[in-house]
Amino acid sequence: MQTVTPQFLQTLTTSHSMVASVTAMYAGSVTVADLPIADGSVTVDRGSKVRRSLSLTIADPKRLPWGALDPLAVYGQTLMVSRGVRYAGGATEMIPLGTFRINEPQGDTLLGPVTLTGQSSECYIIDDKFMVPTSTRGYTTCVDAIEYLIRQTLPSAVIVNATAGARNPSCAVITWNANSDRWDAVQQVALAMQAEIYVDALDRFVIADVPQVLTSRVVWDIAEGEGGTLMESSRQMSRTAVYNAVVASGENTSSNVAPVSAVAYDTGPTSPTRWSGPFGHVPKFISSALWTTVGACQAAADYALFDAIAPNVSTSIDAIPNAALEGGDCIRVSYAGRKELFIVQSVTTPLTAEGSASLVLRGGKEE
Repeated sequence: MQTVTPQFLQTLTTSHSMVASVTAMYAGSVTVADLPIADGSVTVDRGSKVRRSLSLTIADPKRLPWGALDPLAVYGQTLMVSRGVRYAGGATEMIPLGTFRINEPQGDTLLGPVTLTGQSSECYIIDDKFMVPTSTRGYTTCVDAIEYLIRQTLPSAVIVNATAGARNPSCAVITWNANSDRWDAVQQVALAMQAEIYVDALDRFVIADVPQVLTSRVVWDIAEGEGGTLMESSRQMSRTAVYNAVVASGENTSSNVAPVSAVAYDTGPTSPTRWSGPFGHVPKFISSALWTTVGACQAAADYALFDAIAPNVSTSIDAIPNAALEGGDCIRVSYAGRKELFIVQSVTTPLTAEGSASLVLRGGKEE
């Protein structure tokens, strides 16, 4: 969760006034300081290649772009979005929700409204496919390789290694063909260091550990009843995407290394998904050209197994919006006489006072 004051979190549990802001930017300069918002939302989704997305409605048809340099045109124009609370006395505390490249503005030319969508900065890397075969040769560590791949597209990109101990293992040599997806390559290198990478609300590329409900710090409580922020909840359980073995393999022609592989099994005697137990045999297969030794494959398989055996319990809730929440945060939900810990898989935050935040939660570890 983003850093906020205790007053901000306390205010969310009581009646309060919200405020939202959308600033239009082009080439580093502000073009419109405060766009009027008729409707809109920001979604943060860990399951999407582009983690943050914007949907925005502006009532005034005069905002519909006609020229390439208009504030809401699609030639590099961006929107900085934030939401916060207004305290008694008029002071506000604003929380950034992201910086978004404008993709598709449209609307009735006479009556409006103008609607548009936007995406966080992963979209620049996705668009910039490799024009020639590209290799990690000469970049000895994973972070070096990630920085190289991203800064070929965005030279001034801010890249933060937020993994435990700021780990930065060596990177095997791998070559991607022309027309390959550059962001897929970046994610592949992050996976090799047992991490994920995404763009955060401050428009930084963050390399982070994959969150685990058992070890993550609880950052927010959502509860039903008086003083709580829970409005609705639903729950679904499925065995889809639950595995009890992971087979990791690596084959790297660039390094002239023979294929290698390793397997990790769920061997917990009391685990409901234990290998050869009532759940059956359900292996998951993963691969990377960056795994060039049996040890690297075994480490990847062991790491992936924790997520593979996690219960596929999808809990969806509507709650009072907390703009500081991030995908991957660990939260506590108190409902139906239970307290459970979850990882936030996705959260949609409205930009108006009407409506609630919609969260999809993963995990479901009873506390």
